[in-house]
Amino acid sequence: MIINKRISKQKKRKNPFVTYYYPESALADQFQMIQTNINFLMSEKMTQTLMITSPDEGDGKSILLANIAVSMAQQKKKVLVIDTNLRTPALHDFFHTTNSSGLTDVLTGRMSFNEAVYHTEIWRLDLLASGSIPINPFELLGSSMMKDLLIKVKESYDVILLDSTALLKLPDTKLLASLCDGVLLVVKNGKTKLQSATEAKKMIEFSKAKLIGVILNQ
Repeated sequence: MIINKRISKQKKRKNPFVTYYYPESALADQFQMIQTNINFLMSEKMTQTLMITSPDEGDGKSILLANIAVSMAQQKKKVLVIDTNLRTPALHDFFHTTNSSGLTDVLTGRMSFNEAVYHTEIWRLDLLASGSIPINPFELLGSSMMKDLLIKVKESYDVILLDSTALLKLPDTKLLASLCDGVLLVVKNGKTKLQSATEAKKMIEFSKAKLIGVILNQ
């Protein structure tokens, strides 16, 4: 399934959360449409943990994930966003918080999940930032601690959205995708090559993850 999404560069620079600060805008309506389609797909496939990734860097997946999360929270779902990009994390900046603690601290046992999670200003929406940049991101994401964390948070949240590294750049995402219930692939109009999109799809399938949809950005 392909979901079309156009996002204005001017709006993006002003504030990343179109769905929160401009709820009556046409862009917010389009995010709501994406969220409705995702809800339908997740319901059909019994999906609770959803990774959002892209073939290459700069495809806009992080900003899309953030607005989808807000839209879901506005529909009274309890949402957790996890930044699993342990190399170039971005979500903490969107939510105006620090990256001094987060996922890496939980996975290494330095902090509990309850100590590391950040309750955003948006009701029902929590963020687990990536935390400090580790020297072994691949090993951390593939650890039993990561698997156990995803199982644990399912008890407290309706939806868990994971932001990741670009699929074709690093092995992290391929490894983590197999732990999620579903994967959404973001491709950018005029930028993502057909070969890259096809290769990304094959990698998701090879990792035995479930590709539930594609978002065409811009």
